[in-house]
Amino acid sequence: MSYFGPKAINTLLFLLLMNIWPQSVLAAELSVGDTAWLLTATALVLFMTIPGLALFYGGLVRSKNVLSVLMQCFAITCIVSILWVFYGYSLAFGDGGAMNAWIGGSDRILLNNMGRDSLVGSIPETVFSMFQMTFAIITPALIAGSFAERMKFSTMLCFSAIWLTVVYLPICHWVWGGGWLAKMGLLDFAGGTVVHINAGVAALIAALVMGKRKGFPGTAMPPHNLTMTVAGAAMLWVGWFGFNAGSALAANGNAGMAMLVTHIGAASGALAWMMMEWLRHGKPSVLGIVTGMVAGLGTITPASGYAGPIGALIIGSSAGLICYYSTAYVKGVLHIDDSLDVFPVHGVGGILGTLMTGVFVAILGGSGLAAGMTIGGQVAVQFIGVIATFAWCAIATWIILKVLDATLGLRVTSEQEVEGLDTVLHDETGYNL
Repeated sequence: MSYFGPKAINTLLFLLLMNIWPQSVLAAELSVGDTAWLLTATALVLFMTIPGLALFYGGLVRSKNVLSVLMQCFAITCIVSILWVFYGYSLAFGDGGAMNAWIGGSDRILLNNMGRDSLVGSIPETVFSMFQMTFAIITPALIAGSFAERMKFSTMLCFSAIWLTVVYLPICHWVWGGGWLAKMGLLDFAGGTVVHINAGVAALIAALVMGKRKGFPGTAMPPHNLTMTVAGAAMLWVGWFGFNAGSALAANGNAGMAMLVTHIGAASGALAWMMMEWLRHGKPSVLGIVTGMVAGLGTITPASGYAGPIGALIIGSSAGLICYYSTAYVKGVLHIDDSLDVFPVHGVGGILGTLMTGVFVAILGGSGLAAGMTIGGQVAVQFIGVIATFAWCAIATWIILKVLDATLGLRVTSEQEVEGLDTVLHDETGYNL
């Protein structure tokens, strides 16, 4: 009977309560499971930029420019990381006081007041900050695809730093940091506005301000290494699970649904783009199916925490079709040399996904519509978010590029462009065969 004395019974009850009692009842404290998942998700999102996006973009350019693209992705990763520590995190997620509707404050400058025990929800604030840093990294890296093969490296560094500060951080705060769009009720689970519309619009403005590559559109400029591009695309697909499912900030059912709909969006976008090529040109292309996959992923991103599986199927398929025609229109009709199709894939996909989030949040298995909010009202809020992001990004990006053009200069010379950026800017070549 000694095994069932009062002390043993109390210990047993305590252990049972620790396992079955809601954590919020016992104490609001760190969750090991949530933390482990967010650590993994953070690594996955960084994996999207290097090596994923670097290889995806690197294979799409001509062989004389492959190292320049890889270098840009690595350099952007480094400079954004340092700026995030200095002031980026604070301006995006800090308390801006009276200005909080527009920008964060200085309470987290140099990650001040962030200790080992600081929490955001059930995860360490260090992990949350690092997770959000990876989003800040990939957004300007996406823009680099629009001016590939012609921008000076020094100018690219300055542009990325200034653009992060003037464009990314305010919009990130508006949407995710408690700013005015968040208060209005904008739904953007993982970056339809903050990442994809932002990067896509900046890419469009950059392509217009910089002008066409020498020989475009008359000279064929096919990808030099589609094998590299497909490898990078595969890494993007896997990394995107951290991008979207990680945005639940917990290892729970919301993260599981986000992962499921992300995969459905990618697969349906890839198949829709492939079928369009097959019908119009008689043959499906490898470049087409991986581009459709990226379009599907970008479009499902804002809805990934709200849409159900059927909604994801519709969103992904729509992305494959609409982004396919957008790409053809931007280059074939408007003759805008957005080198690697950043605007028609990410910009158009982000706009489409943000608007469709307002619809599928409440139907076909979706969830997340605020109490008292109608579908029409939510779509209206989503539309305001699209317009605000588009306008701020377009105007600010244009000003940044014009100032840089008047000071540092945007482009390499015509002779340097012909020779290739690898040799001219980095004194190296990607291949020594």
